[in-house]
Amino acid sequence: MGVYPEVGLKAARDRRDEARRLIAEGIDPGENRKIQKAARHDRAENSFEVVAREWFAKFSPNWAVSHSSKIIRRLESDVFPWIGGKPIAEIKAFELRLAIKKIESRGVLETAHRALQNCSQIFRYAVAHGLCERDPSVDLRGALPPVKGRNFAAIVDPAGVAKLLRSFDSFTGSYTTLCALRLSPLVFVRPGELRKAEWSQINFEAGEWSYVASKKGNAHIVPLATQTISVLQDMFSLTGHGRYVFAGRNPQKPMSENTVNAALRRLGYDTQKDITGHGFRAMARTILHEELHFDPAVIEHQLAHSVPDVLGTAYNRTKFLKERRLMMQTWADYLDRIKAGAEIIPLQDISA
Repeated sequence: MGVYPEVGLKAARDRRDEARRLIAEGIDPGENRKIQKAARHDRAENSFEVVAREWFAKFSPNWAVSHSSKIIRRLESDVFPWIGGKPIAEIKAFELRLAIKKIESRGVLETAHRALQNCSQIFRYAVAHGLCERDPSVDLRGALPPVKGRNFAAIVDPAGVAKLLRSFDSFTGSYTTLCALRLSPLVFVRPGELRKAEWSQINFEAGEWSYVASKKGNAHIVPLATQTISVLQDMFSLTGHGRYVFAGRNPQKPMSENTVNAALRRLGYDTQKDITGHGFRAMARTILHEELHFDPAVIEHQLAHSVPDVLGTAYNRTKFLKERRLMMQTWADYLDRIKAGAEIIPLQDISA
């Protein structure tokens, strides 16, 4: 029953009574103690942090580096300190809520939502591997207030776009920055993807730029219009000997993440209200659909968005490639026309 005085008389009697109860039920008290000890060991081995790191190790190789680093930092900073050492099978919804509440209290609601989402993924992984019975995060649906949508400033009316394109001709900064400005509306990729573009990803012969999209880690293809190829060829004469299309002051690194936004401000545009580097995506999405009448599914694929179709296929890099190639050339021609002051031409006339 234990060693006196560490185990007192009352505790010894309680343990004796428990042993008699087990024997009456046909259970060997010694074997039961071993089982309970093993169970405690298993619970310690399967703490939330241990399982979370196992989940991360399995899935993170398929993610973009920037995405995976954000997730592990979020877990290490905001989740592990509070529930990381607890057996994952014993974590209750209220304990998870307390951890998430600490994030919300800092005023970073979006981070709180993302942390809760990551925890749910980890719990579901644990359920699938028999490490816990259920995902307690489902009990917290609606516990966090919704995040107000963040819309990047964008110009979506053709007249405003035409004015913006003409303003590029008055830019007096570096030629590299000017080329980045010119390419931004033509390819409408995420700003980080543009500035990190590498020459090894550009295939002039095929007229394609192939890279891994930063948001979801999907392999992505950008068909290059003739106007886009012309800008890239100009850049090749400047930076083609190095790694990056838009090399920074240090040729081993890409240009600064603020370069395009700084250039827009230099041209007189407010990046909070008028247009940002990311806003070229909204510009293209809106006008391609509303003015040029391209299929939203084709547009979304070119934006590298994972939007499931009726068959449940989320995304693949070659889907709608023929249609996207036509769309990108049509888009570049359209930008040239409105910049020159031409009125909007219906899509059927453009295609003809």
